[in-house]
Amino acid sequence: MLHHYTYLNENTTKWVSFVHGAGGSSSIWFRQIRAFKKEFNVLVLDLRGHGNSKPILKDTFNEIYTFDVITDDIIEVLEHLKIKKSHFIGISLGTILIRNLAEKRQDLVESMVMGGAILKLNVRSQILMRLGSIFKSVVPYMLLYKLFAFIIMPKKNHKESRILFANEAKKLYRKEFIRWFKLTAEINPLLRLFRAKDIQIPTLYVMGAQDHLFLPSIRRVVKEHVQSSLYVVENCGHVVNVEQPENFNIKAIEFLKAVPS
Repeated sequence: MLHHYTYLNENTTKWVSFVHGAGGSSSIWFRQIRAFKKEFNVLVLDLRGHGNSKPILKDTFNEIYTFDVITDDIIEVLEHLKIKKSHFIGISLGTILIRNLAEKRQDLVESMVMGGAILKLNVRSQILMRLGSIFKSVVPYMLLYKLFAFIIMPKKNHKESRILFANEAKKLYRKEFIRWFKLTAEINPLLRLFRAKDIQIPTLYVMGAQDHLFLPSIRRVVKEHVQSSLYVVENCGHVVNVEQPENFNIKAIEFLKAVPS
């Protein structure tokens, strides 16, 4: 089972579950925990191969990860903890996993807060993924990761996010990095489904104004999906919860408390 930990709040039955992105770990939420545990029960987990969720023996022989397999990891933790329903907060690739979880088990999802959400890969990001796929076996993976981080988060005020994710990515084994990278092969049809289907779950997208790769597609989707709203954080890049934590926390908590029970 994925490594996870909980913060229990005796004054509420409501849960908030945090899902990090590829190359990160549960540690990226350290600026959220204090604020959220005052209002909710909190679940924080490390995705497989990340943080303290070390690869297990059966994964050594399983070369292929899929979004469904990784989503099932999260569902396993929820069922183990007997969490019948939760709000979910994700960042970057974690938002894809949350949306996929909502597709598979809508009964578990009370609402979604999607930070630095990915709903479409533009031409630039698709070229980036293809180049990565070509060179992933010959170029040191940390060099690839740092290149991706710089393209996604290029500005001076994004530096802390780049460093944080690079430090976490160093803890990944090379094989693990390649398994996660191969997920990009199935990403386009999945994102196409998510854009086309209004799943009717209250959703708040929190996007940095400087998130140049992913913000334009979110603007379009919010216009079409009835229960979706968008909050744009000025002077901020992709990793909104790290760059502007107080802003992120206030807006997300305000949204979650307003979701009808």
